[in-house]
Amino acid sequence: MLLRVLPFLLIIFLLAVSCTSASREDLPPDSPFAETTATREALLPYGIAVGDVTSRSALLWLRTEGLKAVQVEWASVEAWEKMTAMASMTAPVSRTPVFVTGPYTDFTLSIPLEGLTSATRYRFHILVDQPDRASMLSAGSRGATGEFTTLPEPTRSVPLTFAWSGDLGGQERCRQGAAGYPIFDVIAAQRPDFFLFLGDIIYSDWVCPSPPNDPGAEFVAKALPEYRAKHRYQRGAAALRRLLAQVPVYVIWDDHEVKDNFSGPFEGQMTAGRQALREYWPIQTFSGDPHRLYRTVRYGAEFELFILDTRQYRSRNSDPDGPAKTMLGEAQLKWLLDGLRTSTATWKAVATSVPLSIPKGGNIISPGFDGWAGEISGTGFERERQVIVDAILAHKMKNVVFLACDVHYVQANSYDPNGDGKPDFYEFIAGPLSARPGRMTPPSPQLHPTTLANEGGYHNFGLVRVTPKTFEVSFIDDSGKTHFSHRLQAQ
Repeated sequence: MLLRVLPFLLIIFLLAVSCTSASREDLPPDSPFAETTATREALLPYGIAVGDVTSRSALLWLRTEGLKAVQVEWASVEAWEKMTAMASMTAPVSRTPVFVTGPYTDFTLSIPLEGLTSATRYRFHILVDQPDRASMLSAGSRGATGEFTTLPEPTRSVPLTFAWSGDLGGQERCRQGAAGYPIFDVIAAQRPDFFLFLGDIIYSDWVCPSPPNDPGAEFVAKALPEYRAKHRYQRGAAALRRLLAQVPVYVIWDDHEVKDNFSGPFEGQMTAGRQALREYWPIQTFSGDPHRLYRTVRYGAEFELFILDTRQYRSRNSDPDGPAKTMLGEAQLKWLLDGLRTSTATWKAVATSVPLSIPKGGNIISPGFDGWAGEISGTGFERERQVIVDAILAHKMKNVVFLACDVHYVQANSYDPNGDGKPDFYEFIAGPLSARPGRMTPPSPQLHPTTLANEGGYHNFGLVRVTPKTFEVSFIDDSGKTHFSHRLQAQ
């Protein structure tokens, strides 16, 4: 045991790592750790990600090149540092079983770390070696080191900062240069507590020509190997890897993870797209419902996030709106309404990949309105949207905010559906991260909107700062410039 632990003590003391796997760019050319860094990059060339963090658990994502044995060991940062300072062998280090990556998941793993303590900073080490050396995993096998903090309990008041956006690498605006997508470095510079990746993470149904883009995505994905390749292409962006090494992520899909404007039960390619999404992102798995993607994030006393799956259960877009038409499906709709009604959080945010009131028409191949709003065609999802609105009004829900993406420009609206002159809820729409800017459209009038912002032509993300009394939203472009800010006061 002594021989196994001593190498950790020296390396931890010298590196003082802070939630990142080392990269060659971080080290001077004469660094004695340069060779170690190269080894780490070879072991985990697509980086790491921590996702779906709760107060008691987290998921750690990785991908190896070929078959590898993998084990993770972790403890609180306090325990690691005490062990280092005192040369103690008694730190409560936890270890996962040894996993072996394989082609059945494209050599990816999402490893659960469980039994954690809330509001605690944890440090982990990922050990990687050949499968025939699985019994000898040690500090010399280390592929990455990182840190994350578990979420606070619902009774604890803690300020929160998070970012959200979507629409990455679409309409031929794909990876270019070493950073790939520099906007992720701008997001990381805001030091968010987490990043909400709100769909269109890959444009599986678009070709990325090279040049001017980096090679690797010059095809349309129609089968599982191609969907996987699209995800690998995005992970080739160094700036994205840097963000994911520092900031926990919560991920949901939209249409371009499969096919433009797809409706889940009626799209044969959905199964392959969903599998690739789950393989390449740390997303919680629910017992008895392995394909479920909708879920909540509770961050202290002030904030609860409801992440919707607007794709997997929806009716055909072209179906006429009415009682039988759904975007969420019966179970998810009930989950949302019950969750909003019973939430004790001050601020209740609903993440919907498609906007509430921007009419988002289809085309000849995919007819019908794709977002919640319809128009004269009568093919939106306004009937189900009204069910949600009626619940907000009937139960006098306060401080409800919708977050969206998809339309490739910034828009912010307050809504007064009962027409009493007081806003009942808000919607903020961000993006694109890297895709063609969209054609700006005013919101439809049914929810009595007041438009606070409507502008486009630049890549962007939304940044939210939450306190017990305020919910402040800013839209920031890829140069770090803030274009719009709005602060809500708790009711």
